Amino acid sequence: MTVRRRLLVPALSTLVMLAILLGLGTWQVRRLAWKRALLAQIAAAEQAPAVPLPAHPGRFQKVSVRGRLLADRTALYGAEVHDAPSGPVLGGQLIVPLQRADGPTLLVDLGWVPAQRSEPLDLPAGETTIAGYVRPPDHPGLFSATDDPKARLFYTLDPAAIGAALGLPEVAPFTLVALGTPPPRGWPEPARHLPRPLNNHLQYALTWYGLAAVLVVVFVAYVRKDASA
Repeated sequence: MTVRRRLLVPALSTLVMLAILLGLGTWQVRRLAWKRALLAQIAAAEQAPAVPLPAHPGRFQKVSVRGRLLADRTALYGAEVHDAPSGPVLGGQLIVPLQRADGPTLLVDLGWVPAQRSEPLDLPAGETTIAGYVRPPDHPGLFSATDDPKARLFYTLDPAAIGAALGLPEVAPFTLVALGTPPPRGWPEPARHLPRPLNNHLQYALTWYGLAAVLVVVFVAYVRKDASA
């Protein structure tokens, strides 16, 4: 069997795998350009004034809602430890219903608060405007912690379940995560930025292109070894 015929199958296999690897790398480069454009849009939206909450809000959009906070119907979502001068403090996200004149009651995540508080919450009274972003509902998974509706403590951000525990027959199917800076006492500690999707496409592209280069090196080494045999 001639050298050319012996290398036919390995060469064809290498070309197929090389085409796949280069195609995956090129796809990730295109995804990288799309993701960078999306992140630029999010950064611009973060710097711009909030827009009134639309009927179908986007995930990476800064919106504003006006209404009255129901400070007597609060809940705690999640469990998170923050550092304090006295040491680590366990707390969670403070969920407060916002009663609106132009829509169903909206659950608002005002930010992190200590689970045990020596001082009452200082929430705005009367009509107030809150800027933030929309978070879609979560659903409990197989290993999710169990909610405690009686204690108003939740580990799944499900507006329907939280609203029912707070005695609200109808709530919006999403949560508004408040944006801003902490008050003088430090809590509730709202979110500082709009959510941003991960951007790992450059690493993925380099990985696929790197594998393509390794494949070429291996094939060249194989050809040289076969030729010298």
